Amino acid sequence: MKENRRLNARWRLSDMSMKRRLLLVFIIIIILPLSVISLISYNSYSRSIQENTVLYSRNMIGQMMERVDDYIEDMKRISSIPAYIDDIKLNLVRSNQYHEQRQMVVGKDGSNTFPNDFDLQLSIQRGIEGNIAFINNIKRGANSVYIFDQYGNGYYSSKDGAVRLDITDSYELWQDKVATTHGEALLFSTQEYRSNLKSTRYAFTIVRKILDRSLSPIGLIAVDANISVIEDQVVELDKVTRGTSLIIDEQGDVIYDSGRKMLATNASSNPVVLKAKGSSGSFYDTVDGKRQLYIYSTSPLTKWKVIIRIPVKELTKEADVTRNVTLLATLFIIGVALLASIFLSFAFTKPMKKMVELMRRVQAGDLSVKFKVKHRDEIGQLGNQFNRMLSRIQHLIDDIYQIESQKKEAEMQALQSQINPHFVYNTLETIRMTAELNDDTDAADMISILGKMLRYSIGGKIHDEVPLRDEIEHVIHYVQLLNYRYPNRFELHLDIPEPLMKYAIIRLLFQPIVENAVYHGLDDLKLTMNIWMEAEVTPRVTRMTIRDDGCGMDEETLEALNQSLQAASARRREGNGGIGLRNVHERIRLRYGSAYGMKVFSREGAGTEVVIELPPETKPVMLKGSPEDHGGNSH
Repeated sequence: MKENRRLNARWRLSDMSMKRRLLLVFIIIIILPLSVISLISYNSYSRSIQENTVLYSRNMIGQMMERVDDYIEDMKRISSIPAYIDDIKLNLVRSNQYHEQRQMVVGKDGSNTFPNDFDLQLSIQRGIEGNIAFINNIKRGANSVYIFDQYGNGYYSSKDGAVRLDITDSYELWQDKVATTHGEALLFSTQEYRSNLKSTRYAFTIVRKILDRSLSPIGLIAVDANISVIEDQVVELDKVTRGTSLIIDEQGDVIYDSGRKMLATNASSNPVVLKAKGSSGSFYDTVDGKRQLYIYSTSPLTKWKVIIRIPVKELTKEADVTRNVTLLATLFIIGVALLASIFLSFAFTKPMKKMVELMRRVQAGDLSVKFKVKHRDEIGQLGNQFNRMLSRIQHLIDDIYQIESQKKEAEMQALQSQINPHFVYNTLETIRMTAELNDDTDAADMISILGKMLRYSIGGKIHDEVPLRDEIEHVIHYVQLLNYRYPNRFELHLDIPEPLMKYAIIRLLFQPIVENAVYHGLDDLKLTMNIWMEAEVTPRVTRMTIRDDGCGMDEETLEALNQSLQAASARRREGNGGIGLRNVHERIRLRYGSAYGMKVFSREGAGTEVVIELPPETKPVMLKGSPEDHGGNSH
């Protein structure tokens, strides 16, 4: 029982060793694809042969029908020749007049008393049949040419001397069909007839009226075309396609078939004919247990439909040979591949085991391991990537450590600027009350504003988000204090869209920038310094602009400042405990990412502009109370 369990575990995929698993995978990867490829190749080759056969056969049918159509067109032209030969028309008129006179003289007993004019009849016959012989020699295959007057008297010529014995019945059929025409040629399908030479023959016929100059009918011409004309074309077609052919007209009458067993019969009820719908196409059918391919196409001129039957076995004969060769080659390749897979499975195992051992050490926290790459194969590439991965992990750890250090340093810089809030609030309140008792309202207002600023500055964490409105109010309070110190020397202009007032922003972004503008841009020669704060939203960023009309800075100083903003290691404290431009820039990048931050533009004597770019979409912060809207006002 235990042995059976061990055996099952040995061949269970999840419990297999790497060697067995690789061997199994190689077997599956080699045998299945090769087998499938061989099968697909055989089927694809067979299908390609059949498709090419269909296309080629259709082209052959088209070419054959073009030749037959050209032949029939020539026969139609031949049938129109009597209309241009005056001798034929004159003698037909003479024949019609003679037989009309004979019909007018009929006795009471039905006998014709009009005397026979044998000389006239002989003259008419020679005049017509002499021209018929000429017409019959124009085109090969024109077996017999018949010309009839209006009373059914026939004149004919035949190359081999064989003419129809049923000429009277044939004339009545032809006359009935062309009665409603106006001189155009009609094509009659293959008919079987007995000749005067006691032989059975087949022919298709072109029939048309013969008209005089006034377009009145004076006779009828019928041109029998020997079926051998089509037979030659079909034999050539069957030889190329290795099949058999059937030609039928629109009524299903058989024009020709390869076995000549269905000539002059109607095949409209034949199952194959019923399936050959439309003007062209192909389909498969089984006859006597053998699969057959049928290809058919229709002549646009005669509407005759050619149906070719090709045994599928004939089509796949070459594909079967290819299949057998492919099968032998596949078996040989599988054998070689199996031997190679056994060798490769053992070759892969050793470095993989080493890789697993190193991964376990990494899992235990040892990032100093390194895979020794000996070869440039896939295992070597995997080892290189493993080493690069460890190096990248180490770098990421260092970067995270550095970012956390930067965050702590930024927070420490903010904390260093803070003092005990209760002490500050209580002391300022005592000073304010003393000022009010002494009727010093300016001092009381200054102390009140300073208290608000200190409460905002130290009332929360440095990375907390507040509404933009609160940041604007903090700047307004700062400018108010400046104007107490420097009476009416600073004017603050705000152009902030109302929707932006509710959006979140980190604390203490603008006041340090305004402070920097005041202390570095104040020009003693100017009585008033203007500071503008503007904001706009684009699809990419929310852009805040703070600009002044102070003294500005030269290009060298500006370039050095912008470079220091981009270097994380260039941070330093500015002033006595204040938060400088670099600190603001780094807090923006730490909060929102390296795509955002601050850039300074300035021109000496023309002022300075600080552009802050923040994410375009931030969550709105719920405002406490209903602060007064300061957008668009001046202070």
